[in-house]
Amino acid sequence: MDAAEVEFLAEKELVTIIPNFSLDKIYLIGGDLGPFNPGLPVDVPLWLAVNLKQRQKCRVLPPAWMDVEKLEQLRDHERKEETFTPVPSPYYMELTKLLLNHASDNIPKADAIRTLIKDLWDTRMAKLRVSADSFVQQQEAHAKLDNLTLMEINTSGAFLTQALNHMYKLRTNLLQPAESAQSQDF
Repeated sequence: MDAAEVEFLAEKELVTIIPNFSLDKIYLIGGDLGPFNPGLPVDVPLWLAVNLKQRQKCRVLPPAWMDVEKLEQLRDHERKEETFTPVPSPYYMELTKLLLNHASDNIPKADAIRTLIKDLWDTRMAKLRVSADSFVQQQEAHAKLDNLTLMEINTSGAFLTQALNHMYKLRTNLLQPAESAQSQDF
């Protein structure tokens, strides 16, 4: 799975908009949406919120976790803990990117939020690199990846897969000569 596919999955997350148009309930395969009334909040998938925002048909309300104080606490907590801490959304990075790219005028302190999310991402990626390094050095066979998002796994997945393949080849090459030497001694 690549980053575009993860972003596609993130676009199904619900966000709240305040439409400036009227429309009865619409019936889609993924579920019913609406009704849309001017000034009344309604939850819609992110893809629809972005589309309506681009056509200037709504105002997007940021998710409750997309607040400078909450993100500062989350970032600080992530820095203090050795393990990965739970994130506010399984698609926090993708949601932030899409909302800030398309609706930054609706998000208070958008630049500070962008910086905090980047700090959180960098902290988590550094932890992931340290964990992967420790995993490889200790020659572990499996790892538990709690509280990682799909994008974080996707970002490091190719590297980890290649590292594990190389470790496997090295281990099997080291074991085979030892086994053949033992069989010759008998």
